[in-house]
Amino acid sequence: MNLNLSGTINVFKLLAKPSLCLPHATVATFNDIPSPFNKAFENYGKKVDIRAVVLDKDDCFAYPDTNEVYPAYAKRFQQLQKEYPGGRLLIVSNTAGATSYDRDGRLARELETATGVPVLAHRVKKPGCGDEIMAHFKAHPEANVTHPSQIAIVGDRLMTDMMLANMMGSWGLWIRDGVKPLNEKSIFSKLEQRLGPFLMARGYQPLCPRSPFE
Repeated sequence: MNLNLSGTINVFKLLAKPSLCLPHATVATFNDIPSPFNKAFENYGKKVDIRAVVLDKDDCFAYPDTNEVYPAYAKRFQQLQKEYPGGRLLIVSNTAGATSYDRDGRLARELETATGVPVLAHRVKKPGCGDEIMAHFKAHPEANVTHPSQIAIVGDRLMTDMMLANMMGSWGLWIRDGVKPLNEKSIFSKLEQRLGPFLMARGYQPLCPRSPFE
């Protein structure tokens, strides 16, 4: 069983501040991620300096419970690897690499082999693993990440991926439709499909990341 204690605890933060789960930008699928990546956030009227990208796996660039990049997204995935080389691209999943679930690291190693992208080994699941993500980039100075506002979090879930971005002070890009058809998605994913538009229609907005110079 893949329990997410971090997600359960952070629901209380969401009740107090619903905007924590909202994305800064939304695209339909992984293929729709703009190039250069910064263009996703150009509506904020400020210079955005994305130096590293954190990717979710399931229903983001891969069909759930598989490791291979979904064939239709292979070209965009390879482009992203070229745009963010040298440790600037990182996969953070609540299955592969989550030490409470992937205890021996086998799933993380398999995913790294399949994608050629490092997979974070993390003790706390999303949305609570921001400190571990920052520690990873601190240990890899070639990524030149010095502040959370230089990171974009990409994923299909509002209550894990986008909430992680807002709690970190990073930028969140929501993959709204993902790989799996809506009628096959979990009840939580279906709920989020309605939750995001509902909150934004009522005036809620995500927290705007602030650079260390603001």
